[in-house]
Amino acid sequence: MAFTDELNALNNAFSGLGVDEKSLISILGNSHPEERKCFRKGTPHLFKEDERLFERWNDERVRLLKHEFMRFKNAVVLWAMHPWERDARLVKEALKKGTEVHGVIVEIACTRSSEELLGARKAYHSLFDHSIEEDVASHIDGPESKLLVAIVSAYRYEGAKVNDVTAKSEAQTLSHVLKNTDNTNPIEDDEVIRILSTRSKAHLQVVYKHYKEISGNNMDEDLGADLMLKEAVQCLCTPHTYFSKVLEVALRNDVDKNTKKGLTRVIVTRADTDMKQIKEEYQNQYGVSLSSKIEKTANGNYKDFLLTLVART
Repeated sequence: MAFTDELNALNNAFSGLGVDEKSLISILGNSHPEERKCFRKGTPHLFKEDERLFERWNDERVRLLKHEFMRFKNAVVLWAMHPWERDARLVKEALKKGTEVHGVIVEIACTRSSEELLGARKAYHSLFDHSIEEDVASHIDGPESKLLVAIVSAYRYEGAKVNDVTAKSEAQTLSHVLKNTDNTNPIEDDEVIRILSTRSKAHLQVVYKHYKEISGNNMDEDLGADLMLKEAVQCLCTPHTYFSKVLEVALRNDVDKNTKKGLTRVIVTRADTDMKQIKEEYQNQYGVSLSSKIEKTANGNYKDFLLTLVART
């Protein structure tokens, strides 16, 4: 196998998101012992020699490869689930993993319809014998808890009717709060939480428009480092831009495993809903199609499955 096209193909099979199962089967499956030795020598990022010159897998790489081999399985399992169960399990996983993935709870609470969120709450009861609200309240401390409990408990009006006068008044209220952050943390402000957790998405999108007219900036821009509040605003007011950003970051090579999971999560949960709009926004934002980015970054069955879901709309 000496440093040939086959060695390069194997390197590529182990690179990116997922693994190229077909290459592994055709090349490694048909390789001889000397060829596999050459492969180990030629991939120091996968194998290392100890003081006895014994060639062994790098334990950290084995751990990472387990995640890559599981990407396809996880995507298929999530896709086959009832959407309510899927969201309930995603919330439970986010609560277990801690602060760095609490944004997943915001995403589910703020991008699902009222009936979809209610369904996820019902599924959570059946699966875990608790409510989402009580687990959020008991697992999350600090000011974030109040916002999260409010948005996961919401049952928003889904109609298109909006009172423009009220929307403009609330935009002014939010602008005042966000311009005076020296006096109060916006995520602790009762009016901010009331507006974001009770108003319809159509209403909030008008609030978002008026806010820019009043302040000169988008609301999420004025939120600065308050990531949870910023994500809530983006999910409620500009969801396709939010999802495009999650996908773009997940497709980078230099991000952690929790961030990379966003690729599977967004494509699986939005394929039946608004993937067409997400693809259009992704193209507008990044100048490349989502499908071509996945084609370039992912591997094997995982790549093929994601491309199939993306192409459904």
